[in-house]
Amino acid sequence: MKLSLMFEIAMLVSSVCGFLVAAWLLWRARKQSDLQALAGFAIMMAVWCFGHVVLFHGYERIGIYMILANPLMPTFFLHFAIRFVNSGAAREDKLDRLYQTVPWFYATSIAVVLQSWWVGAGDSIGTLDIRYFFVFTDVGVWNLSYTVLIGILAHAVLLFGWYRHSGNKKRSILAMFGVGAWGLLLATSFVFPSFGISWFPYPMLLLPTYLLLLVYAVVRYQILSVNAFANRALLWVSMMLVILCLIAVIGVVSGRIGLQALANVPSWQLWLYSLLVLVVAAFIYQPLSRMVSRLIYPGASLNETVLETWSTRLKEAEDWSQLVSLGEQLLSQQIRHKVAIQLDKPVPMEPSQHTALALRLSRSASGWHFVLVGWDDASPGMRLTAEVFASLFSTSCGLLEHSLALAAAERKRLDEQHLVELGSLSAAMAHELRNPLNIIAMAAYDAPAATRQHIQTQLKRADRLVSDMLVYSGGLTLQISVIPLRALVANVLAQAPSDGVVCELKIAETLELEGDPQRLQQVFINLIDNALSFLRNAADGHLCIEAEKEGQYLLVRVHNNGPEVDAGLQGDALFQPFVTRRAGGSGLGLAIVRRIVDAHQGQIYHRKDSDWPVTFELRLPCRPATASAVEPAAVVTQNNDFLPEQLL
Repeated sequence: MKLSLMFEIAMLVSSVCGFLVAAWLLWRARKQSDLQALAGFAIMMAVWCFGHVVLFHGYERIGIYMILANPLMPTFFLHFAIRFVNSGAAREDKLDRLYQTVPWFYATSIAVVLQSWWVGAGDSIGTLDIRYFFVFTDVGVWNLSYTVLIGILAHAVLLFGWYRHSGNKKRSILAMFGVGAWGLLLATSFVFPSFGISWFPYPMLLLPTYLLLLVYAVVRYQILSVNAFANRALLWVSMMLVILCLIAVIGVVSGRIGLQALANVPSWQLWLYSLLVLVVAAFIYQPLSRMVSRLIYPGASLNETVLETWSTRLKEAEDWSQLVSLGEQLLSQQIRHKVAIQLDKPVPMEPSQHTALALRLSRSASGWHFVLVGWDDASPGMRLTAEVFASLFSTSCGLLEHSLALAAAERKRLDEQHLVELGSLSAAMAHELRNPLNIIAMAAYDAPAATRQHIQTQLKRADRLVSDMLVYSGGLTLQISVIPLRALVANVLAQAPSDGVVCELKIAETLELEGDPQRLQQVFINLIDNALSFLRNAADGHLCIEAEKEGQYLLVRVHNNGPEVDAGLQGDALFQPFVTRRAGGSGLGLAIVRRIVDAHQGQIYHRKDSDWPVTFELRLPCRPATASAVEPAAVVTQNNDFLPEQLL
């Protein structure tokens, strides 16, 4: 094949690639406006390359005019570089001002092109195997110099963007610099004849690669689908190179082994035949692959659409039960058999209806894993579908687990923020209320005895509410020491007004635990006071407190024979703030108890299986895991002794 024909084919391929790439970029520019300028660059490069083709066929004036329009190429690229770089964190006033001058660059470039046409800045000569090749005349140096200057300015803008940007945009700019060096190497041979160097421009044969690589460098990190296309294109180019090498070996060896007929076939024909076989293989690969897959895996119809549908639907799940339900529905519809999905972690699932086919998923330290249960008699196609779906479902489990963990962390953050706000509110309320309460108490000193007693009762009630609010909203910092449990509870009982209620204490003298004495005293004050409030008016009121050691824990049970807890208040609701079942209660007593017990790494329950009408059970560790347990603190940390303050 003659070099002139190879050169013409290379220029024609570059021109076609330029127009196709420009059309694709203009289509993508609906979402990325900066690609419009890059599309203009591709069009001008296509025009420039096609000018060489026109020149080869004897249309000298048209070809020269098209090639002399080359200043518009770097102008479009400069426009693109400014738009590409001047975004996000790298946005600069200097680039904004430079962008405002872009129309002047276009006007100047057009003027240079028109001036080049007018003065005859280009000509054609015959060089080596090429009949017509473009050269610059003496007055054409201005056209060449201006083109180079605009190109340097465009790459200077990219260099500024490389310093300013980070991440994928910085990588794109670095790739564009690499492609720019490749383009400079290819284009250098274009100007050799203009300087009297008679050398065939071999590098220009690879010019089609420059535009494709440049566009790929720009969009690689922005349009992920182009990477899949680049992967396939690189695969086919590699196969073509392998074929070329193989043909070269065949041309050398075939004559020596007696295959003279094969040796007489021109290499370009062998390459063309091989390329034709490669193209045919590319067209029939997908249909043959689907046919073979159906033969090996009958009944399996997996494709990108099915996988995308599965992924989209599974992402809609907001909890574990919904994820399992969606998974069972999707897989059952795909294989037309009922399938059950069983999750071992992180939450126990209700057993599904018994089915022959099941997916069992479990959580380990390395992630989610699946096992197919009951698929021994299933067809290979069904097993393949199940394995692919189970792999995707395992990924969805990990995503949902992460999503739920983030949601729980956000709820915890909001709860802690609420405690901070509540602590601030409590401090303000204590300051604003206690001063008026003290004034009322002093003003009631001269009131009649009955009135004064009534005022004192109501003031105590108001002060108790303020104290409870401060306790509940304040930070809990534990001062750990060894506590004799019987002495602690007996002291609280001795100070409590029993009013005829029988109080029984069944705690051994030897029982001890490590904890904060004042905090635990507040626990028993609240529990005992709560019980006595329901027993004082009863004829046979009975309060019993017993304790025993169970392993590393102390179990303390507070019984009373008062009215049973309403069914609607049982469970966690009973320990929520502002929940109460007695008149005049603040609704914070049991909530405070729970906070203090939790700070001691213990638990408190309301037992419904006791012989007593009402039983609260405390489970406290004899030795807390740490010497000091700290509850997430609010703004205000109270240092009082948690006993109701007496105003009068």
